[in-house]
Amino acid sequence: MTTSPQPLAPVTAAVDFRTIDLRGRTLTLAALRAAVPRAKGQTVADAEAKVLDIIAAVRQRGFAALADLAEKFDGVEQRHPLVPREAIASALDGLDPDVRAALEESISRARKFADRQRPRNVDVELGDGAVVSQNWVPVARVGLYVPGGLAVYPSSVIMNVVPALAAGVESIALASPPQKEFGGLPHPTILAAAALLGISEVYGIGGAQAIAAFAYGVEAGDAGPALEPVDVVTGPGNIFVATAKRLVKGVVGIDSEAGTTEIAILADDSARPALVAADLLSQAEHDPKAASVLVTDSEPLATAVRAELELQAAATKHSARVREALSGPQSGVVLVDNLDQGIAACDAYAAEHLEIMTRDAAAVAARIRNAGAIFVGDYSPVSLGDYCAGSNHVLPTSGTAAFSSGLNVTTFLRAIQVVNYSREALAEVSGHIVSLSRAEDLPAHGDAISARFPVRG
Repeated sequence: MTTSPQPLAPVTAAVDFRTIDLRGRTLTLAALRAAVPRAKGQTVADAEAKVLDIIAAVRQRGFAALADLAEKFDGVEQRHPLVPREAIASALDGLDPDVRAALEESISRARKFADRQRPRNVDVELGDGAVVSQNWVPVARVGLYVPGGLAVYPSSVIMNVVPALAAGVESIALASPPQKEFGGLPHPTILAAAALLGISEVYGIGGAQAIAAFAYGVEAGDAGPALEPVDVVTGPGNIFVATAKRLVKGVVGIDSEAGTTEIAILADDSARPALVAADLLSQAEHDPKAASVLVTDSEPLATAVRAELELQAAATKHSARVREALSGPQSGVVLVDNLDQGIAACDAYAAEHLEIMTRDAAAVAARIRNAGAIFVGDYSPVSLGDYCAGSNHVLPTSGTAAFSSGLNVTTFLRAIQVVNYSREALAEVSGHIVSLSRAEDLPAHGDAISARFPVRG
């Protein structure tokens, strides 16, 4: 008797969560930055050439270029990317009640935090009749980008829109990739979130082309009405979105180069391996290029976390994606001698999300200088910040947290200085101005002052 061959069980690759051992080494900041995990392969320079072509196409061919790019990248036929208002209203009507309740709670918490962020105007009296003020004024129009692709991000609608509204921005446009599954419109949950926030100008545009359209605008034509240019572009995305934002900076303002997500966890031997692994895995779920980094002075903890990652990666829905992210060069364990070296490594890495799982976590968090957002202790995981903490999840990545901030109300504000001096107040400093103008060999500056106080014969 013969039997048919049985199909082989699929082979599941192990998680190759690599180790970078910094113990016993004294490293400069430059050396630390070189040592911590970073993505290899495609670089910003590689993406830049492609993004420049996309920007040029949008500027030259407008909606026709956007239609071609929608077909190429999203597989949809598109005449004009503006989403009909009735489609936005319909998406809200069809929203799952539990999801709606969750979005409304997230909006409520985000608004409470954003409303307290707006800085106060300042009037400083420097003498009788000498007043200098700083007034915070919102930009007129913003373009907000919400990514699509491997996941759906209605939470990013909230994170972009709420601080813009709190700042007082009057014109808000939102773009998200068109979805073939939904007739070339953005995902309905994205549209529903926009409806909850009162946003009616929504476009089905993805990637770098959305950033280009916002920055330069698109003229009206046979396809439909114009897409007016904006003053500020915000929102997270992949390397192409981040590169596009870098390239249009100066034409428009941007929040930060928020690329593929990353998490770092600073932990000592008091940390719970299952929680550390769960949080590393939660961010690996986003993208195969997502970065998950553990910084610890406890080798036993690192070993236990590796074991947990194997167990949890096998059980999670997006196992293949998670394993690829955890096994990539952008992820791994950084072993350090002590907490001081761990803090230095974290500051060199400048994580988008940094969790502190140590003894006296709040005190350790206070010593961190470079991070997009810091999550303190076992009960403040990154997932909380992603959805419902009240904080913003649009944060700088790839080390840019060393010099830039996460999205907040001031992203959409400008500080305008107002100078208001009386004749007497100007007279008091006129001699100093004339002296300084001559010292800088700019005598006309001094003459502009002297002209106001003519010498009478």
